[in-house]
Amino acid sequence: MEFLCFLVNDGNIGQVWKWQLQILVLCVYIANGVYGQVRYSIPEEMVKGSFVGNIAQDLGVDIKRMKSGRARVFTEDGREYIGLNTDKGMLIVKERIDREELCGPVSPCSLHFQIILENPMELHRIDVEITDINDNAPVFAKKELRLNISEVVGSGARYLLESAEDPDVGVNSLHGYKLSSSGNFVLNQQSRSDGAQFIEMVLQTALDREKQEEHNLILTAFDGGSPQKSGTMKILVIVSDANDNAPVFSQSVYKAQLPENASKGTAVLKVSATDADKGINGEVRYSFSGRSFSDVFYIDSLTGEIKVIGPLDFEKAKQYEMNVKAADHGDFTDSCKVIIEITDVNDNAPVITLMSFSNPIPENSAPGTVIALLNIKDLDSGKNGEVTCSINPNLPFRIASSSSNFYTLTTENVLDRERIPEYNITITAVDKGSPSYSTNKTLTLKLSDINDNAPVFERKTYPAHVMENNAVGASIFTIKASDADTGNNAHISYFLVDTEINGILTSSYISVNAENGALHAMRSFDYEQIKELQIHIKAQDGGSPPLSSNATIIIVITDQNDNAPQVLYPVQTGGSLVAEMVPRSAEVGYLVTKVVAVDVDSGQNAWLSYKLLKPPERALFEVGSQNGEIRTIRQVSDKDAVKQKLTVIVEDNGQPPHSASVNVNVAVADSFPEILSEFTDFTHDRDYNDDLTFYLILALAVVSFLFIVSIITILSVKCYRWRHERMFYKSGGNLPIIPYYPPLYADVGGTGTLRHVYNYEGCGTADSRRSDLKYGRPCSQSVISLDASGTQTLMHVGKENEGDENRVRIFFYLLPIQYLNKSLTKGSNLIQEFQQGFLIIDAG
Repeated sequence: MEFLCFLVNDGNIGQVWKWQLQILVLCVYIANGVYGQVRYSIPEEMVKGSFVGNIAQDLGVDIKRMKSGRARVFTEDGREYIGLNTDKGMLIVKERIDREELCGPVSPCSLHFQIILENPMELHRIDVEITDINDNAPVFAKKELRLNISEVVGSGARYLLESAEDPDVGVNSLHGYKLSSSGNFVLNQQSRSDGAQFIEMVLQTALDREKQEEHNLILTAFDGGSPQKSGTMKILVIVSDANDNAPVFSQSVYKAQLPENASKGTAVLKVSATDADKGINGEVRYSFSGRSFSDVFYIDSLTGEIKVIGPLDFEKAKQYEMNVKAADHGDFTDSCKVIIEITDVNDNAPVITLMSFSNPIPENSAPGTVIALLNIKDLDSGKNGEVTCSINPNLPFRIASSSSNFYTLTTENVLDRERIPEYNITITAVDKGSPSYSTNKTLTLKLSDINDNAPVFERKTYPAHVMENNAVGASIFTIKASDADTGNNAHISYFLVDTEINGILTSSYISVNAENGALHAMRSFDYEQIKELQIHIKAQDGGSPPLSSNATIIIVITDQNDNAPQVLYPVQTGGSLVAEMVPRSAEVGYLVTKVVAVDVDSGQNAWLSYKLLKPPERALFEVGSQNGEIRTIRQVSDKDAVKQKLTVIVEDNGQPPHSASVNVNVAVADSFPEILSEFTDFTHDRDYNDDLTFYLILALAVVSFLFIVSIITILSVKCYRWRHERMFYKSGGNLPIIPYYPPLYADVGGTGTLRHVYNYEGCGTADSRRSDLKYGRPCSQSVISLDASGTQTLMHVGKENEGDENRVRIFFYLLPIQYLNKSLTKGSNLIQEFQQGFLIIDAG
């Protein structure tokens, strides 16, 4: 339902100005708001503070409502000529109002603005008509006019005079002209076909230069105001001879249309005038007469072509009217009028003004809540000034037009701050011009929070590590939880959920900082006692009631590098030593032996590397840095000593690293006697007594003799079985030396004969008649390698000193070993024990 009411009130409002105020009140009632329209009329040039109207009374609004609603004036251009006194509910003049400056020649002239009230929001349109007073006198563009008139000019000659300008309108505008008395000239006021007024000075009586050479006249222009105002211009007429024809324009009015975006130099039109005279008297010069807009247009004095020299703006001036004068050298003139219409182009983008904005709003605001009130306007006209307004359709908001140029922004759906805490609402205003212009304005709307979210951990379970032997109070781990809420609702505190580990409460092991979730050790951990802890942490927010969630932290105790490597092989003892044999024919890369070591630490602390301690300049051997294998790095030469002593350093990868060392004795020889000749040099103890040295030499000699006899006997008895076998002896006194391969390592020399290798240990006891044979464990006395078929042998010489007994053991294997088994029997004079290719000869 809509209601329309009009109230017209005529009366004498003030004695100072003595003007009448007419009030036209238009009231409109609309469903979701109240909008009203009031119209006043005041004269221009009122002093500041002058009374305009009682707006509270005319709108029917209470003074208290105007205060509580924060009533204010809104103008689209931002300039307030009319102010609002909310204490009295009156409209007053705020700034000087000049009707001519405000509207120019347009009449009627009105001010349009709105009065806005909030809570609830109301919008009232106010129109104030500014009436004209006679505050401007007619003014001529020039104060003096000089005319050269030939004496031959006959009566009736006309001379166009420049019109005066009066910016007032209506009865206060220009009313007429009068010319000072003269016997030669009269004033003639004419109207053109388009209604424009112009004045001419008509020669009534021919001039006589001989009688009077100059005529001084006064032209007066007066308006119709009360009191009347006027302006004057001096006219000096100089009488000359000869020229008796005036230029004549081809038409009295020229018209052209020009778009407002015309560039400088654009030709508008060309005026043309002809003079019947010949020669210099027939030359015509063109110029603007009166108001010329010389800052915008230029006329070529010779051709009469008018061009654009300044910016055009349809919004400021829609039409230009100019007088063009054509004059010859005798000052005969003619005039025409040029009318240039400026056409509108879409050169203005819409302007968005934010009038009211509610920010922030609660996240549980109901749909339809008003967020903002906006004013959107385009300065262009027609279709170019029509504007459509929109926002992103994916946003939960809606924008709609509430009245002309006014729009409201409201919520459309339920909002959720935790999902989207704020919205950037971009309002787009697009005009309908071609090409169209658009303007964007972004409003940042924030949502206020309510407590509806519990703290959340990134994971349910977190791993953490701490080094054993840590300091008490050491920081172990920091756990973090997040809460989608804000403020106190998002303030999180951390608590330890106390449980038992091996009968001890977890609070005895770990403490947690309630503010930052940092975990600290309550005691020093021992990796050997406990390797892992499971701690449960609760995160609780500061809401009411509080919300919480739990997470588990698995703390793994890591090991420190607190153990040095241990060498398992070769075993170093003070009572016996082992020598590894390398034949002089050994190839490069020949595997001598393998150093075996372990580290009880874990991880990289147990990663071992091997290196030789101070190798000589022409080193014969090298050790693998990763596997501990000792190999030859060159061919054996005659200059190489028979005995070689290598010191191997074993180092772990811990920080700081730990190391161990082991001595490896190597015998470089092709024959067993050669080894025996140097055998005594492989001792670790140089303090043996003379008796021990004597018995040792004797034992070696006996063993050597028995060895040679045994070999000859075996070969002679079993030679018929070896007719198809390859012999490994070059003579009866030399034996081939087969390389020694450490546990689980095959031949790398390229022969391919050791496909399966077995390792045995022969360890002597106090009773030399018993031997302990074990698989895979090295022994300081001897190590024997035997392939699966028993077709290859290795000789290893060892020495043992047990108590008062001096005993030399020679461990050897002959090819093939099965024949040696059959040729030697237990109980021989010198053979004390033979088992699985193991021969012990007692030299004691």
